Amino acid sequence: MNKKVGVIVALLMVGFVALVLYSTMAGVRRRVRVCMAYNGRTACKTVAARSEESAIRSAVNNACADITSGVTEVMGCEGSKPESVTWLGK
Repeated sequence: MNKKVGVIVALLMVGFVALVLYSTMAGVRRRVRVCMAYNGRTACKTVAARSEESAIRSAVNNACADITSGVTEVMGCEGSKPESVTWLGK
């Protein structure tokens, strides 16, 4: 009886891990590499997201976080145009 319970628990755990992996991978649709320049500093970030808009927004936010300090600089960087945007695939 204990062996049956162990097998059932193991199967449930494998199923749960498979579900988590599938939902994580199925949600990624667009990959983009964005380079930002601000106050003489440059950073590039690659991000994957469900939509083009959210992919660009996330890449800009991440790149700006690397090259700025303080709220004013972050807002200035995030409000500027990216130096480059390269789509890496769907």
